[in-house]
Amino acid sequence: MNTAQKRALVTGASGGIGAAICRCLASAGHFVYVHAHQNRDAAAALVQELNKSAHCSEALTFDVTDADTTRIQLEALVAEAPIQILVNNAGVHDDAAFPGMSARQWHRVVDVAVDGFFNVTQPLSLPMIRSRWGRIGNISSVTALIGNRGQVNYAAAKGALNAATRSLSLELASRGITVNAVAPGIIAGGMAEHSFDNEAIARLVPMKRAGLPEEVASLVGYLVSDEAAYITGQIISINGGMI
Repeated sequence: MNTAQKRALVTGASGGIGAAICRCLASAGHFVYVHAHQNRDAAAALVQELNKSAHCSEALTFDVTDADTTRIQLEALVAEAPIQILVNNAGVHDDAAFPGMSARQWHRVVDVAVDGFFNVTQPLSLPMIRSRWGRIGNISSVTALIGNRGQVNYAAAKGALNAATRSLSLELASRGITVNAVAPGIIAGGMAEHSFDNEAIARLVPMKRAGLPEEVASLVGYLVSDEAAYITGQIISINGGMI
């Protein structure tokens, strides 16, 4: 790895948005740790793709809800050098109308988004602070801003992530570290798209189309760049005009 490169970690990187973010960060010259839990083959394939031209990525596999395993892996990682770019993208859907929602469905969604945020971000925070430069980007959802039937658990989880984003940004602002959240709307190939057919997308989205993972990645790429040094504590939605 080139010592001039910044090291980046993208959680949940085996999906469409996560993979697009990894490609964006690698193209900007960063060394990218591509994280996955269940879909390890996809993460390995992405690493192989990114490393065709140069060694700029490595796969990591762990369950973000497993605090001890996550901490052990990340502490070993930052023993060499800090992770200065972190994108918390890991998330799951488990939709159901609230009266019929099980405790398992509630905790499965909340644990990945909220506990996962803590389990990954906390061990990386002090090394990032010591480096006096850092970017933390949290992938939220438009659901946290406007709600959606059948997704009380998901809205609650992403809403908590938004609140954590704002509070953490205040703690880290004086250390050269920004913390922002990106809240995508309906994105092609993403979890949200499966909840809406083409007719619903045309009705709900003024642009009459789903967004592209690359469009989300471009926004994230800007927010973790030097050019975005004065942007922190923001929840920025990318949704084709839905709100």
